[in-house]
Formats: sequence, C-alpha cells, structure tokens
Amino acid sequence: MKNMKFIKLLLLSIAVFFAISFSAKKNKTIVSIKGNQFYINGELTYKGREWNGHKIEGLLMNSRMVQGIFDDLNPETRDRFKYPDTQKWDADRNTDEFILGMEEWKKHGLLAFTLNLQGGSPMGYGNKGWRNSTFDDEGALRSDYMARLEKILNKADELGMVVILGYFYFGQDQYLKDEKAVINAVDNITKWILDKGYKNIIVEINNESNVRYDHPILQPERVHELIERVQKKKKKEFSLLVSTSYGGGFLPLPNVVKSADFILIHGNGIKDPKKVTKLVEDTRKVEGYTPKPILFNEDDHFDFDKEENNMVNAIKAYASWGYFDFRMDGEGFEDGFQSVPVDWSINSDRKKSFFNKLKEITGY
Repeated sequence: MKNMKFIKLLLLSIAVFFAISFSAKKNKTIVSIKGNQFYINGELTYKGREWNGHKIEGLLMNSRMVQGIFDDLNPETRDRFKYPDTQKWDADRNTDEFILGMEEWKKHGLLAFTLNLQGGSPMGYGNKGWRNSTFDDEGALRSDYMARLEKILNKADELGMVVILGYFYFGQDQYLKDEKAVINAVDNITKWILDKGYKNIIVEINNESNVRYDHPILQPERVHELIERVQKKKKKEFSLLVSTSYGGGFLPLPNVVKSADFILIHGNGIKDPKKVTKLVEDTRKVEGYTPKPILFNEDDHFDFDKEENNMVNAIKAYASWGYFDFRMDGEGFEDGFQSVPVDWSINSDRKKSFFNKLKEITGY
C-alpha cells in the first residue's frame, strides 16, 4: 500500500515537473538588436537589401495596428463601435479579423506592428468616455483581453513578425487609480510575457509620453524609471527590449535616450519630409545617445507616389518607419487601421499605396 502511494506521488511529481517545464511554449521568433540594427532569429532584417542606393537591411518597417484587442467596457459608448453589417460590437470578431490580415501584411514586407494594451483613440483623435484597457483599476490583467492578445502574439510568432507592444495610452491611463497600480500593471504584463516565453516583442512603455498622462511616472521626466524596471526583469537570462515614444516631431529627451534599447519617434505633424531626416539626425546628437535603432512607429503623412515623403526620408536617414492610417469620425468603414470598427484587410487606396510602396522598398 505504501509503495502504491509512493508511486502515485512520484507520478504526480513528474507530471507537475513536465507541466512547469513546458508551460512556456517554444516560440520560434526572436527579435534582437546589435548596434543600430534589428535582427530576427539572429539574421539581419531584410538581409542584403538596398533600395535606390539606401540600405534597408537592419530596419524594422512597421504599421500602427493598436486596436487588435480593443473592447469598450463602457455600456454607454459601446454601441458607437458596432459593425455596420451586424449592428453590434464584437471584440472577438475584431481580433479574429486582425489575425486573418496578418499574413498579407507580411507578404508585402511588413515585419512589425504596434499593438497597444490600452488601444488608441478609436474615433480619430481624443477620448469621449470609452474604456478600453487590458488592466483593471489596480493593474491586474483582464483575462478576456489577455486571451485575445495571446492569439495575436502566437500568430505573429508563427509568421516571424515582431510586435511593438504598447503598455499605456493617454486616453486610458487615468483609470489606473494610482502610481502603485501603474507599477503593478507593468510588473504583471512583463511577467506574463516572460513566463509565456515570447521573444518577438519589443516594449513601448507608453504612446507619446509627453501628451496628457495623469500619472507622473508615465510623464517624460520619470518614464525612464519604467523602462529600466522592465529591462531588469529576466527569465533564464532573457529580458525585453524597451523604449517609449513622444508626440510628432518631438526630440527625445536624454533620460530616455540613455536608458532605452531603441529610440521611438513620431512623424505626425511633419509636413516637410526634410524635417523627418533632420529629426533623425538631431536624435543621434541627443546627450547620451549611443548607436541604437531609431524607429518611427507612428506617422500619418503619406504621399507614397512622390519622390520624397516621410517614409522615404526616414529610410534615407536609416530609420525604420511606421504607417499610421486613421480616419476621422464619419469618414466611412472601409478606411483606417485605428478607427473602430476596423477593416484589417488591404482594401482602401491609401492602404494599397502604402503596402505596394513597402513591397517595392523591401523587395518582398
């Protein structure tokens, strides 16, 4: 009898051991940085690629797709986001259609996209009462959001894509009740990523840290504290690459330039492409800068048919560029990657123009 009990305990111990050992799935996509270049699985992105005499290898061309796990927890505003065909909002449908679009984006040379845990403004610019956050008021993770997030991260890993994962957005951070809740949120999501074994994620602490954040730790003077907090968390000697962003045309501050693994800048509001080049050049002159990638992950200026545009001029300055396609309220369902409900396919003239130019530049 004692032997049977011993055998049962032994088998239970073995089962627990294997459950723990394999709880982090074996991910196949690993993003890394050497100097000012991005690598995926140890190989330069767009390896060997040049376009019109400009080096493309080592860049991380991307698009702002922040609403992939969007939901509205406010019943008074939820109906604003209903689909025209069903006349109701469906968060799972949104994520499923996002995933359906990913393979086509990759075929055009898109290696990365920004996905935010608190989304972005779903009706152009501004916030009108909706509540969209992966975190509750105390900073705990909401299980339904996390289930949607995991589906997207798994698909990105399968496709060899990188996710620029934004933790906070200035339209939603006020719902975290205090600084402790902000820190809890950072610790909880970072631990979840590391425990799951994802290595295809680079972190953007918050979108445009110099714009209307309620909590001082999310504002420009202190946000480097959260960058360093995430960097220090490790799992089997692996840690995440981390940065934060600023509003359009804003020159990054030394505290972030020194701490961040890569530099995020935005091109919104820059109408003269030459100023994009200058912004990149000036960023490299900021106190504390050492060679590291410079990456636009938001720019709402296009002109892809012209010889000079913000995308081309970023590339000329050897900076990665990110497409921000939005529509203002009332412009129509078929346009935009930020305004909800989103059509995640490459269906509009603007989207086609971007993706065709991206394909030309990257050689995909």
